[in-house]
Amino acid sequence: MTEKETLFHEAKQFITACYHELNKPDIIEERLKEIKSEINRYGYYEHTYEELAYGARVAWRNSNRCIGRLFWRSLHVFDARHLTTEQEIYEALLNHITYATNEGKIRPTITIFKPQIKQEPQVRIWNHQLIRYAGYETENGVTGDPASLSLTRACQEMGWKGKGSRFDVLPLVIQVQQRPPKWFEIPEELVLEVPIRHPEYDWFEDLNIKWYAVPIISDMCLEIGGIHYTASPFNGWYMETEIGARNLADTFRYNLLPEVAKRMGLEISRNASLWKDKALVELNVAVLHSYKQDGVSIVDHHTAAEQFKQFEQQERDSGRKVTGDWTWLIPPLSPATTHIFHQTYENRILKPNYFYQDRPYE
Repeated sequence: MTEKETLFHEAKQFITACYHELNKPDIIEERLKEIKSEINRYGYYEHTYEELAYGARVAWRNSNRCIGRLFWRSLHVFDARHLTTEQEIYEALLNHITYATNEGKIRPTITIFKPQIKQEPQVRIWNHQLIRYAGYETENGVTGDPASLSLTRACQEMGWKGKGSRFDVLPLVIQVQQRPPKWFEIPEELVLEVPIRHPEYDWFEDLNIKWYAVPIISDMCLEIGGIHYTASPFNGWYMETEIGARNLADTFRYNLLPEVAKRMGLEISRNASLWKDKALVELNVAVLHSYKQDGVSIVDHHTAAEQFKQFEQQERDSGRKVTGDWTWLIPPLSPATTHIFHQTYENRILKPNYFYQDRPYE
């Protein structure tokens, strides 16, 4: 098939599914004629807002690695396809942060910018997440988040200067077409952060740990009906293990387990003491406690697993088979205590969906 034929094939599958599910099957034939005409004339076609919103929500429903899919229908969709300048895109990203944060009552949100046209990305956001901490190479090792080393270096080469602390928020880096990328600071007042403390261990506050409220993934490509939206940042809310068992605990991230264990008085010289397990539980207890105390949306992994079970039932009731990547769906803390651990899932990729992209700075 030619590129145009392939695109129309993808469009036909999407449009047919879209309007059948929206109970508007009478629209399909005429809409496909319009799309075929657009593709033949321009080499691509444009989604209506209704198609865009449906596609973004179903892409969440189809995300095999996400345990939070029960709430796919609640995704709020901002259509930013008309924006063309870095400044306009920056302002739309700030709007996304503000709307999604909602003073801690997190709202699932996506902002969709102009799609790729004839294999050429129109907009790219270099950040992995809109809000993330910098990582600096020093003589004594890494200060901050090691996962951000390469982007931090790229930002510094563009002229950005961070404070050099463990929790410096990186700037937003926006690239339009083939123009050089531009960076923009996020106003401090828009970044809601949660100081991590423990309900029983007062010394936890001395660790001076914090984390941001909203995880807004910003470097994935949203594919809907053959159209690729290379800039479409989206968010739900955190499951506590993402912070307490990964971001703060992984040896290649903030690696806090040894320090927590020492302060707990645990024997860390031998694995058989299970010091890592004990410290990991208390770190997650602290994350949950802190977010809930500050009124910031978060879910524990047991509740998330129960919610996923509801999602599975809803999908069965709708005649759809749940696909999933088991290695990602099981929580990194006590996975065998959830039903997911004892299930099997077909890791088949359905579309619409979100896909990884090469990072422009690596």
